[in-house]
Amino acid sequence: MQPKHAALILSDGTVVSGKGFGASAVRAGELVFNTAMQGYQESLTDPSYAGQILLATYPLVGNYGIDKVSYESSRIHAEGYAVRELCPEGEHKDSVENLDSFLEENGRPGICGIDTRFLVRKIRTHGVMPAMLAVGERPLNIKELLANLKFDYGNTDFIKNITVKKPEIHGEKGAGKSVVLIDYGAKRNIITELVKRGLRVTVVSAYEDAETIRALEPDGIMLSNGPGNPAILTHAHKVINELKNYPIFGICLGNQLLSHAFGGDTFKLKFGHRGVNHPVINLKDSRVRITTQNHGFAVGKVPKGFEITEKSANDGSVEGMEHADGHIFCVQYHPEAAPGPNDNKYLFDRFVKML
Repeated sequence: MQPKHAALILSDGTVVSGKGFGASAVRAGELVFNTAMQGYQESLTDPSYAGQILLATYPLVGNYGIDKVSYESSRIHAEGYAVRELCPEGEHKDSVENLDSFLEENGRPGICGIDTRFLVRKIRTHGVMPAMLAVGERPLNIKELLANLKFDYGNTDFIKNITVKKPEIHGEKGAGKSVVLIDYGAKRNIITELVKRGLRVTVVSAYEDAETIRALEPDGIMLSNGPGNPAILTHAHKVINELKNYPIFGICLGNQLLSHAFGGDTFKLKFGHRGVNHPVINLKDSRVRITTQNHGFAVGKVPKGFEITEKSANDGSVEGMEHADGHIFCVQYHPEAAPGPNDNKYLFDRFVKML
């Protein structure tokens, strides 16, 4: 690694200087933190992180490198990466490159050697906020960078640069049941879990219309995760409502979009839920399951005809809903477990039984 200058600049005027790695670049985004101890490759390639600078709470990152399989999409979507200590070379039998080169290949800057605990406490106290991560070979002009820090996460449609441009088909030809997955930023492991259960999955654009989706003659509809503010995705609200007679399973953003589609709403959490150890209470069987989460919005008003089925054990926010007749259900967390835990993969089995 060649030494680089780096600074993380927050919209409240806070400037944190450190050592740069990855690409020499300047990227703006909403600064958010993730509490996972592992899974940085999955997180960086999760499309739900589009428009956000990711801050790791675990102090050592990069220690097992980057492998060929732990991708949730084809590229990094996080705008940048902030860590306390960067391990220059990963030690794992499957590692093919280090984290530094991985970020550089994807044009994303990284900063290390900073007090990440200070930043996490600031976010927990004041909430997530716009930030800029700048990395370069020459000293940085902080005053100029701060003057150019303009970023509006809540009113930006990030999905247009993420969703598939044309339909993609996964699964064996002649598979029993077929599902249409509407791609708002789908993680690969969602597709993997559906195909594993013998389903043929057709992935369509987030901007596809209901008529085209019906013409595919699916047995069910899957609504994926994704980035951004669900309230501004009015096309998705309309399409989901028009598909209401199909069995539907929504994950993360899909959960929030279902709320809007049927008359509910969402609100922005102060600092969101991002990590792999979030406890969720199932109100039907009274069990607590540990979940992977990555979201900054949550369901507020529950739509008519739906009931809350799961709540966060930490803050009581809505973690799951179900339609009264049982043909539509959704969860705020990630049952596909990438990275783990595996507590909630049974939800895919439930969806298959509905088809």
